[in-house]
Amino acid sequence: MQLKRRAALGGLMAAGVGRVAKANAWPSDAVTWIVPFAAGGVNDAFARPIAAQVGPALGQPVIVDNRSGAGGTLGAALAARAPADGYTMLVANTAHTYAPLIYPQAGFDLVRDFAPISAFARVQQALVINPAVLDVATVQQFIEIARQKPGSIDIGSSGVGTVNHLAISLLEDRADITLTHMPYRGSGPAIQDLLGGHIAAIFNPVANLIDHVRNGKLRVLGIAGRRREAMLPDVPTMHEAGLTDFRAVAWVGLFAGRRTPVEILERMHAAVQDALASDAIKQAWDDQGAKVELESRADFVRFVGQDVERWKRIARAAEIDMD
Repeated sequence: MQLKRRAALGGLMAAGVGRVAKANAWPSDAVTWIVPFAAGGVNDAFARPIAAQVGPALGQPVIVDNRSGAGGTLGAALAARAPADGYTMLVANTAHTYAPLIYPQAGFDLVRDFAPISAFARVQQALVINPAVLDVATVQQFIEIARQKPGSIDIGSSGVGTVNHLAISLLEDRADITLTHMPYRGSGPAIQDLLGGHIAAIFNPVANLIDHVRNGKLRVLGIAGRRREAMLPDVPTMHEAGLTDFRAVAWVGLFAGRRTPVEILERMHAAVQDALASDAIKQAWDDQGAKVELESRADFVRFVGQDVERWKRIARAAEIDMD
């Protein structure tokens, strides 16, 4: 693994030789977006449609390069060590904000090593139950049962260290309750066990579950974000349900090396924003329950800084260690 990693890094370094990172000359060659997860995953699904529009806008191909491993840290470390010339960028997600805490050998820090460019999408998590297992109608009723019988509610996640795992830890902390965390290898198996009655609850995006919610097999108690979901406008946010500023939002966004010239960052930001404003992207994101966020690069920089601090606090409280 180490040899492969060194070879891949050497390839990126070699590709950077001879390039001059001048804003008026960039890009004079293909731009690589490292997606640190396997093809077909969430990061990949958001990156490829945008890359397909950004490439023609910049006049050079944008190549999506999947480098999976170690919870997304291998690809991120590779991007952190690439030349900061605007030709190698990272498609990161929420988990990268706290990855150095749970992977001590991660080899990167999102704030120290990268400059945020633009969000691609944000997806709110939701607290979902199987009413045949736990027949409650509100978040407060859920909390009341958890307080009466600590540890009696089995709640699934798509894996240790994922956003929906940390959402469980956040709920335990904010509501002063104890739940039994049941980690799975991905959302699919967790949802199947929720439908099968093997667990009582899960945090997951509404779009993944909407058909089961509409046929009554599952029930959404609260949306863990700032807004209600258009698919279920009558379901309150967790904040409205009594847990002030409770947010568990998974996001995907684009980053470049920290020392990348600001002119390059701004030009890539503008190209991504134009892609996000297109009808094709808006429709694709709606289908996935994601939200298009048109914002300045300064707004995204501020958001990332705040999110890093918030998720690090939650990860520390959860005492996760993947080593």
